Amino acid sequence: MNKNSPITSLRNLGPAMASAFERAGIHTAEEIIALGADAAYAALIESGTRPHFIGYYALVMGLQGRAWNDLAPAEKKTLRLRFDQIVSARKPAADNKLEEMLNRIGVIDLQK
Repeated sequence: MNKNSPITSLRNLGPAMASAFERAGIHTAEEIIALGADAAYAALIESGTRPHFIGYYALVMGLQGRAWNDLAPAEKKTLRLRFDQIVSARKPAADNKLEEMLNRIGVIDLQK
C-alpha cells in the first residue's frame, strides 16, 4: 500500500464501509491500519454509524488479511466481547446531538 491507499483496498471493506469511514473523517487504508480495528470502529460509531457485529469482525479479519467469515468459534466469542465493550463505551453521534439539544433547553437526567 502507498501513503493514500483507498479504504476499499483493505480486504472485506467495500464502498459502504468506505463511505462510513469517510463520514468519520478517516480517508485512507493507512489511517485505519494506524488506528487499529477497535479505534477505527469506535470512530464509526461516534460519527453515527449503527453498530453491527459482522461489520466489526469483518474489519478485524480484513486488517489481518483474512476473509470476513474466517472466524473460529472461540475467536468470534472474544471479538464479541471486544465489540460489546466498544459499543457500550460510545454513544452514536445522533444520541450526542439529541442530548446536547436537550441540555440547551434545560432538560436534565433525573436518574443521575
